[in-house]
Amino acid sequence: MRKVILMMQVSLDGFIEGPERDLSWHRVDDELHRHFNDELRTMGAFLDGRVTYELMADYWPTADQDPSSTPTEADFAGIWRDMPKIVHSRTLASAGWNTEVVREVAAEDVARLKEGPGGDLALGGANLSASFRRLGLIDEYRVYVHPVLIGRGTPLFQETDVVTPLRLLESRAFGNGVVLLRYAPEPDAGHAEGR
Repeated sequence: MRKVILMMQVSLDGFIEGPERDLSWHRVDDELHRHFNDELRTMGAFLDGRVTYELMADYWPTADQDPSSTPTEADFAGIWRDMPKIVHSRTLASAGWNTEVVREVAAEDVARLKEGPGGDLALGGANLSASFRRLGLIDEYRVYVHPVLIGRGTPLFQETDVVTPLRLLESRAFGNGVVLLRYAPEPDAGHAEGR
């Protein structure tokens, strides 16, 4: 069965973006970008919220045509374009680039998706991941911690009364100081709301 894997970059103080969607603090060098490409090309689909989808769709569909793009960036443009995408949005009427628009996060729909063929499902976006977390639908957390404090912005994890015990699967430091932390929820932790 496929897993839902939350993959997000975060500042050391817990933000996925600064004020006004600022991402200039990201330290994505060629080593880290190649790692992302290697991980993401094996996925079966990208699951994103509207904001994350629109951010990606504004740049990646044609990034490989930009002469200033590196070979690694051009490689990711192809990965992103070709990958099936499911964007969860109540307001987006339609989406291009091999994308299906879904209005609500429903546990039974995600269960059917996980039973389908192909690679794991890469989950992105703070609001969407909060919905998946509330329903106990995240099978693995891959958090890329950047060595920077940005002070304010959008937190990766929203406030909740739910405690989710996790066990460490892997940690890996990259040459630029970014650290990957891979966690899985403890089995039978009863972490989803309403259980």
